[in-house]
Amino acid sequence: MAINLFTDKGVPLERQRFTWKELVGKPISKLDDDAFTRVRVILMNGIETDALRVSQVLLRMQREARVPLAQLTRVENHQATAINWMVSADHSPLETTIAYEQVAIEVTASVAQHEPDAYMAQAYRYALLEDFDHLYRYAALMDRLEGKDANSITQGYTDIVPGRPTVVHHRSPENDLLECYARDAALATKLHAITLVGGEYQTHDYYIHYGPWFADPVARQLYAEIASVESQHIVHYGSMLNPDESPLEKLLLQQANEVWNYQACASQETNPRVKALWEQFLEYELGHVQCALQLFKDIERRDPAEVLGDGKLPRGIEFRSHRDFLRQALAEVPMRKDGTRFVDEDDEAVASLQYRNHMNSQGSPSQGVSSAYQWMPGTELAARPATIA
Repeated sequence: MAINLFTDKGVPLERQRFTWKELVGKPISKLDDDAFTRVRVILMNGIETDALRVSQVLLRMQREARVPLAQLTRVENHQATAINWMVSADHSPLETTIAYEQVAIEVTASVAQHEPDAYMAQAYRYALLEDFDHLYRYAALMDRLEGKDANSITQGYTDIVPGRPTVVHHRSPENDLLECYARDAALATKLHAITLVGGEYQTHDYYIHYGPWFADPVARQLYAEIASVESQHIVHYGSMLNPDESPLEKLLLQQANEVWNYQACASQETNPRVKALWEQFLEYELGHVQCALQLFKDIERRDPAEVLGDGKLPRGIEFRSHRDFLRQALAEVPMRKDGTRFVDEDDEAVASLQYRNHMNSQGSPSQGVSSAYQWMPGTELAARPATIA
C-alpha cells in the first residue's frame, strides 16, 4: 500500500487507547516463529523508545506544544510496552543479545544498500562490520556459558564469523563523529539515520542493564566492552542527524520514520497476529504525523513539504538475509577513522590508538572469550564423542 504522509490521516490521537490485556498480549514463540518476526519486534521497540525519548526531550523545550507532546508520549510508551512484551520469557538475556546483534546486522545491511548518499552508505558499512563481530563474540560467550548454538536464534539467516575485531573498535570520542546530512538531503537518508540511532540506543541500554546480571567475570567484561562500542555507535549515527533542524522538525521526521518502519514491518510479517499489531500501529503513527504536522504549521509557521517533500515514503527496510552483501563488505579493505573521514588502517588517528592501547592494557574481553572458539553447528553437543553403554 502506497502511503502519503499528508493525505493518509490514520487514527486520531484522541482515539488511541489501550487496555492492560492489549498491552500485554501473547508473546512470540522462540522456536516456532521466524527469526525475522523477532527482528521486527526488537527493531520496533527501539524505534518506539527513541520516539518516546525525543518527545520527552521536546516537552522540556516547547511550551506551546506541551499538551500534544504529553499525549504523544503516553501513546508511544504504550506502543513500546505492547511490542517489547512480545519477546517471550524463555529467551535468556544472552539469547536476546544474539537477537539484538542479528537486528543490527540485517537492518544495517539493508539500509547500507538503499542509502543514496555515498558517504552515509560507507558509514553504515563501517559500523556494520563491528556489529558483525559482536555477534561472533557473543556466540562464543553463549557456547561458554550455556553450551548452545547461536544459530538456534539466528536460524541460519546470518553468518557467525569474525568481522572487524572488537578489540580495535575503541576510538577516541572525536573520531566517532561524522559529517551530518544536509537540510535538503533525501528523505531516505534522514529516515535511515533516525532508524539506526534508535536501534543503537536500545542495544546499548540493554547491554548496560543486563551486563551486571552475569556472574561469569568474562561475560561481565564483554558486556561492558561491547556496551561501550554501542555508545560509540550512538554518536556515530546520531552525528549524522543535522543539528540545525528545529525541535519540531525533528519531531516531524521522527513520526514519519515510525510510519515508514511500521509499513515495512506490516508488509513483510509472517505471523498474522503480529501483522495485525503492525497494521494497527501504522494507523496510530499516521495519526501522530497529523499531530506533528499541525504543530509544525502552527508554531513554526512553515510548510511541512520543506521537510517531507511530496509526502511519499522511500523504499523500506528489507527483512531478509543479506549474506552475500555482508560477505562482500567483509572482503573490503579495512577502514579506520580520522575525525569524520574514513581512512586506511595505517592512517588511523593517533588519539584513537592511544585510547585503545590504554583500554586494552589489562586484556581484551572480546579476544579472551573467543580465543579457543570456532562456530560449528551444534557446538559442544555435536562435537562430543559418542559413548557406548
